[in-house]
Amino acid sequence: MATGTSIDNLLNTKQKKLSFFQNLILVATADGFVDSLESDFLVMIGDQLGLTEEDTSPIADNLPTLSFIVPEEGMQKTVELQTLVMMVLQDGKVEDKEYQLCLDYTRRIGYSKDMLDGLISDLSKNPA
Repeated sequence: MATGTSIDNLLNTKQKKLSFFQNLILVATADGFVDSLESDFLVMIGDQLGLTEEDTSPIADNLPTLSFIVPEEGMQKTVELQTLVMMVLQDGKVEDKEYQLCLDYTRRIGYSKDMLDGLISDLSKNPA
């Protein structure tokens, strides 16, 4: 998450952290399979956010009924989209279902398909 703003400043409440993590899990599970790289990425992000298994279990338990939670702040939207794309790129392939979910999120936060495609291109050339 390459940004000048600390993730702790951006995600300054437990609810923001859980919403962010929920969005990541939705993308990770979009293709019906979470491989070890995606799983490791989720664990790393969860650890960075200070989330416990107790915090995240309700997300996993209710996955079929969940949808994206769109952040209100512009910088949070951008960082979250970047992180979602990083999740998609974990296994080296951009699966169509994952891409479509990212595109849905991108449009819901008011960004264009071109921005998403540019971000995917940039991050696949320069992984964080």
